[in-house]
Amino acid sequence: MARRSSLASVLALVALASTLASWCFRSCKQPIVFVSGFSAVPRHPRVPAVAMQSEKVDAIVASLKELTLLEASELVKAIEETFGVDASASGGGMMMMAALAGPAEEAEEKVEKTEFDLILKEVPKDKKIACIKVVRTLLELGLKEAKERVDDPGKLMEAQPRAKVEEAMKLLMEAGAKCEIV
Repeated sequence: MARRSSLASVLALVALASTLASWCFRSCKQPIVFVSGFSAVPRHPRVPAVAMQSEKVDAIVASLKELTLLEASELVKAIEETFGVDASASGGGMMMMAALAGPAEEAEEKVEKTEFDLILKEVPKDKKIACIKVVRTLLELGLKEAKERVDDPGKLMEAQPRAKVEEAMKLLMEAGAKCEIV
């Protein structure tokens, strides 16, 4: 039921948008002319590609053509409130993406983690020089950059294989630092 009412509201919004666009083109006093010489305002009224089969639909379209912009805005708000939909352009696609995201998230949870981060927690003052040397060799940094990393603990390595992160953690712990794998 919700899907049907959502479809009906989308169709109503499309009809409203096309009506507003044709009204805007008709109300222009001077047609916009492009460099090529073609006018942005069609010279001949468009013929609908699909023939209307319902008198109700014909009546609704005819009444939509007579709306002012303020009335059209109020109509959109009323449709949104009545059917519980959002008239923004990306709303429909996002709802479908959200519906598809559910099973995918479950599949991702089952996948084993292959990339790990190494976080430097604490470096004792008496072990600082040894830790700087280890950080320099692990990350191939200069003395200044390695000292900054040791002085301000945080992520040392991001998205690395488990073996590489474990080896780095072992070297840092031997140097006297406290660190963890995330």
